Amino acid sequence: MRNDPLEEIGWRSPASPSSPANDHDGKVVPFRERISCTVDEACLVTGLGRTKLYELIGSGQLVTTTIGRRRLVIVRSLLELVD
Repeated sequence: MRNDPLEEIGWRSPASPSSPANDHDGKVVPFRERISCTVDEACLVTGLGRTKLYELIGSGQLVTTTIGRRRLVIVRSLLELVD
């Protein structure tokens, strides 16, 4: 049986208190409420490959930001793409 992709990147359901995606008070931050995620996390939650994700970024369908050498996908644009 295959694991939930969110568990593979360290998140469990929003009700799970042991999720590492926590704010400063120790509360769980559901994926949909996050501001950004890595390209690898975006691949896991969408089931798309890195090449396709970068094509979507290049065509302007996904919004990203770069901080230093790290590219972050804006979760809101990712959700709009798949909704």
